Amino acid sequence: MTESGYRTKKRFGQHFLHERKFIDDILAAAAIGHDERVLEVGPGLGALTEHLLAVARHVEVIELDRDLIERLKNRPRSNLLLHEGDALAFDWPSILLSPPYVFVANLPYNISSQILFKLLDNRSLFSRAVLMFQKEVGDRICAAPATRDYGILSVLCQLYFTVKRVAIVPPGAFRPPPKVESAVISFHRLEQPVVSVDNEAFLRRVVKAAFSQRRKTLRNTLKANRFGSAAVEQACSMNEIDPARRGETLTLVEFVSLTNSLLRLDIE
Repeated sequence: MTESGYRTKKRFGQHFLHERKFIDDILAAAAIGHDERVLEVGPGLGALTEHLLAVARHVEVIELDRDLIERLKNRPRSNLLLHEGDALAFDWPSILLSPPYVFVANLPYNISSQILFKLLDNRSLFSRAVLMFQKEVGDRICAAPATRDYGILSVLCQLYFTVKRVAIVPPGAFRPPPKVESAVISFHRLEQPVVSVDNEAFLRRVVKAAFSQRRKTLRNTLKANRFGSAAVEQACSMNEIDPARRGETLTLVEFVSLTNSLLRLDIE
């Protein structure tokens, strides 16, 4: 139970940030201007929300927990808009009507990766984001090619955003304390992707396949995921990529160029 008398619910992955130093780190990284609009998912007891309301023109929050919703309703603010429900179930363009937003949140651990994909899918709604994840997720987001943590999240996030680790947050900064460290990551949306993607859905399919069996070669993982053998060999040759390499060694540019070639061969 927190000092305010609220009993946290495990099913919502609730760990409320209370240490002011890390709240300040998040606010500094977000650098919110007085005319900007903010989205927060999972405001919890409002430790971060109160500071966002003080600096932003308008703050929209999405909260699922009925008890926390009532707390927010009992503290009405003229620049606060509450969306009641599951952030994953909402169609974000239908509720976030005044983009661009700054997305700032201590995300519930149990949905943080899914929320990250919502950010990727709706990136045009945001100028930037500052988000809290479990440290291992943050490591994957920021990882470089040919490292242990490099994977799907690394490729997709770094293709569309400049990502940077802001802070490592110890368990004691939360109530109740989680069993792992957390990481604050900032995302600044690029005006254009690092390299132009012909078909984003197809890119995700290729990247997912490449990392599906990390110990196997690119040739074998792609073939195992129903990419045609001849197309894989030809696409690799066209882009001077050795199909005997592992997927985790490919750079962003290599992933996209390989995908664009595979797509054209598939169409033909």
